[in-house]
Amino acid sequence: MRFRKDRKAARAEMDMTSGPLLPKILSFSGPLILTGILQLLYNAADVIVVGNFAGHEALAAVSSTGSLINLLVNVFMGLSVGASVVVARNYGARDIIAMRKAEHTAITVALFMGIGVGIFGFLAARPLLQMMESPEDVIDGAALYVRIYFLGMPANMLYNFGAAILRAVGDTKRPLYYLMISGLVNVLLNLLLVIVFHMSVAGVAIATVASQVVSMVLVLFCLIRTHGVIHLSLPECRVDGKSLREIIRIGLPAGLQGSLFSISNVLIQSSVNSFGSLVVAGNGVASNIEGFVYTAMNAQHQADMTFASQNYGAGKPDRVRKTLWCCLGTVTVIGLVMGLSFYALGKPLMSLYNSDERVIANGLIRMGVILPTYFLCGQMDVMVGQLRGIGYSVMPMIVSLTGACLLRIVWILTVFAANHDLVTLYLSYPVSWFVTFAAHMACYLAVEKKALGKISQTV
Repeated sequence: MRFRKDRKAARAEMDMTSGPLLPKILSFSGPLILTGILQLLYNAADVIVVGNFAGHEALAAVSSTGSLINLLVNVFMGLSVGASVVVARNYGARDIIAMRKAEHTAITVALFMGIGVGIFGFLAARPLLQMMESPEDVIDGAALYVRIYFLGMPANMLYNFGAAILRAVGDTKRPLYYLMISGLVNVLLNLLLVIVFHMSVAGVAIATVASQVVSMVLVLFCLIRTHGVIHLSLPECRVDGKSLREIIRIGLPAGLQGSLFSISNVLIQSSVNSFGSLVVAGNGVASNIEGFVYTAMNAQHQADMTFASQNYGAGKPDRVRKTLWCCLGTVTVIGLVMGLSFYALGKPLMSLYNSDERVIANGLIRMGVILPTYFLCGQMDVMVGQLRGIGYSVMPMIVSLTGACLLRIVWILTVFAANHDLVTLYLSYPVSWFVTFAAHMACYLAVEKKALGKISQTV
C-alpha cells in the first residue's frame, strides 16, 4: 500500500532508528514538555481564576477532583499507550498495513470508550466523592465539576488517542500547536464565565470541556487531511481484531497500572480531606505546581517508550539499550533542577493561586517533601516506558501494584495511622518511588537479554 506524503507530513515524522540518539530524543521530548506545561498552565488558569474570584471552598472543590477523575479515566487512557506502542512498532518495521489497521481501531475504540466512561462518570460522581469523604463545604461544587467534565469525555478520549498516533511517528509539534489554540479557548472562557458571569466551579468545568472539543477537532482534522501513512479515513474506522488484541495486551496493563496508582492517590486524597478544606486547597495548589515538574519528566517516559518501540520494531537492540540510559540521564537532570528550583520558589508560586496564608502554609508542607525527591518518580516512569517499549506491559503493572500502590496503602494504614500528620502522609510518595524504581530496574535487567535477543541486528 502506497501513500503520497506531503512535505509537512515528512517534516513532522521522525525516523528514530538511525542517526544520533540523544539529539533526537531531546527534539522529540522538547515539544512534549511544552505541550505538558501548556496543559498545566491552562489547568493552573482554572485553579487561579476560581481561587482568586470564587473563594477557597470553590478552589478546594476543583482541586479535590483530580484523583477521582484519574481513577475513572486512566484505565481507558492506558489503551492510548498501547495504540502508540503498536503504531510505533509497525512504523519502525515499515509494516504500513498493520500500522493503519491499528490507527483506525484505536480511533474507533476511543469514541465508544469516551461515550461509556462519560455516562458512568456523570452518574457516579457524587456517590464516589462521598466515599472519599469529601468535606461538606466542598462536595456540591466537586460533584458539579466532575459531572460537567465527564460530558466532554468523548472529545478527551479522541484527542488523546489521536495525539498518541502522531507521537508514535515522531510528530510532537502539531499536538503542541493544537493545545495552544484549545488552551487559549480555555483561559478566555474561564475569565468570561467565572469573573463576568460568576459561574464559579461550573464555569471552569464548561471552559475545560470546550477546550477539549477544540483540541479533538484539530487533531482529527490533522489526521484526516494528512497525506501519508497516518492518514485517517473515516470509512476505514472499524475494529480489527488482531490490532485490538495487541493494543489491549500492552495498553490494558498500562491503564490498570494508572488506575492502581489512582486508587492509592484517592486514599491519600481521602486522608488529606480529613484535615479540612484549607489543607485540601493547599494540597491541590501544591500538586498543580508539582505537575510542571512531572510533565517535563513524563516527556522522557514518552520518548523512551516511543524510541524503544520503533527500534525494537526495526531490529536494533543496541539503540533500544542506549535509549534507556539517555532517558534516565535526562529525566534525572530535569527532575533535580526543576524540583529544587520550584521548591526554592514555593511561597511566591503558591501565592499566585491563593493569597490565604493558611492555604500557602499547607501547600508548602507538601512541596517540601515531594519536590526535592521528584526525580525518583521520573526514573520510575522511564523504566516503565522501556519495559512497555520492548513488549512487557503486565510486568510493570504488577511491580507498580506491589511497589507503589500496595506500599502506599500499607503506609497509610500503619505509619500514617500511628503518626497522623501531613509530612508522614506525603512521605509515602518518595518511599514508594524509590522502591518501585529499584524493582523495575531489577526486572528489566532480568528480561533484557531475552527480549532483545529475539530481534535481529538488521532492519
